[in-house]
Amino acid sequence: MEERLLGSEAKDIDDLKGRVWKESKKLWRVAFPAMLARVSQYGMFVITQGFIGHLGEVELAAYALIQIIAVRFSNGILIGMSSATETLCGQAFGAKQYHMMGIYLQRSWIINLATGTILLPAFIFAADIFKLLGEQTDIANRAGDISLWFIGILYFFVFSLTIQKYLQAQLKNMIVGWLSAVAFAVHVALSWIFVSKLNLGIPGAMSAMIIASWFIVIGQFVYLFGGWCPNTWKGFSSAAFADLYPVLKLSISSGVMICLEFWYNALLVLLAGYMKNATIEISSFSICLNIISWEFMLVFGFLAASGVRVSNELGRGDAKAAKFSVKVAIATTTVIGFFFSLICLVFSRKLAHLFTSNDEVIESVTSLSVLLAFSVLLNGFQAVLSGVAVGAGRQAVVAYINIICYYFIGLPVGVLLGYVADLKVKGIWTGMLLGVVMQSLVLGYVTWKTDWDNEVKKASERLNKWLLKPSEEESNGN
Repeated sequence: MEERLLGSEAKDIDDLKGRVWKESKKLWRVAFPAMLARVSQYGMFVITQGFIGHLGEVELAAYALIQIIAVRFSNGILIGMSSATETLCGQAFGAKQYHMMGIYLQRSWIINLATGTILLPAFIFAADIFKLLGEQTDIANRAGDISLWFIGILYFFVFSLTIQKYLQAQLKNMIVGWLSAVAFAVHVALSWIFVSKLNLGIPGAMSAMIIASWFIVIGQFVYLFGGWCPNTWKGFSSAAFADLYPVLKLSISSGVMICLEFWYNALLVLLAGYMKNATIEISSFSICLNIISWEFMLVFGFLAASGVRVSNELGRGDAKAAKFSVKVAIATTTVIGFFFSLICLVFSRKLAHLFTSNDEVIESVTSLSVLLAFSVLLNGFQAVLSGVAVGAGRQAVVAYINIICYYFIGLPVGVLLGYVADLKVKGIWTGMLLGVVMQSLVLGYVTWKTDWDNEVKKASERLNKWLLKPSEEESNGN
């Protein structure tokens, strides 16, 4: 009898191992290309900061303001708006409604192009905006010069993000990963030539970034229009202009959800700018946030993967598979988080040297290593839980959670600790972490209590509501 029980337990363990291995392969199939793309694309921002940082302290602080406030502001909105494409395309792919995916992509282009154009004034009038916010005049003026170069990057976001979501929903995002890796190499080479050899300064560094970024977009268009997505891309269609309102509604919910997270860090950098030694405080904090963000680009792959896996399984009607995917993704990102936390603790000084040669900034970054390590650890939980929300189309719920945890808890506590308790950047960051911890706990509870059978029903209702039959779609095609 005991032998039978032991044999049954061993069989169950082997079965579990097989399921975990199978699910892990599915997750990594989406996660690895997404990681490669995000690390490479974000790496271009980091490399640019490195080249600009060695031009001077004011240049480094100005670039930090633009990247972490204006670029995060726009990137957060556009990434969020694009996650609606991820939800709809992922569920359509799972339900085998392949012809609808190209329609959803075109609708997202229309919405994101309009959104990107609305965001233009944030870059055109950046210097005046920063002055109104009380930033130092020399930093604000230099930030205004740099911001104009980022207009080309703004429209890069519009197309690159949406196509990437469309491709990864159908497990074809490896092309985006390789294009991004090549673009990163091109960017490094051009930055070295333009800045180090030709001494073109900020124009040289920003030109290198724009050229490399649009290399990715052009490659994506070639892949899309060249016939590599025959089932999901049927050409341009007037059907893209139909049912824009419900897609816009979901896009806005997605945009609010993501951008509230991006703006959270941006506001904390802005608060650091009001301190006495603003240049050092902004520079050190922005370096730490860049390290966090670069590591987040790795776990962002699991945000994408968990979103795709959940949306695919909900579209397919398999609630148990969606739930199991969430468990495997959380376990994987926890291991990754612990590994990179240790790196941040051990090599914090060397990491700071990558961005600046200023001893004061390096010391400030080193003193923040414990907070840096803890932030890196939390990234994984935050990414997977956000990805689950995107896959299930629950962006609006997460938006409310983000508002409460970040802006009613984290931000006020950060201000009190930073200014009233005079803990400066450490106080601001501690408040920020409290908000992230609260958000992760609440999202974890919501995910744990999710009725996945009901989520399958909701996904089916959403897909059927917006479904166009292939004959209808083709009749509207150009």
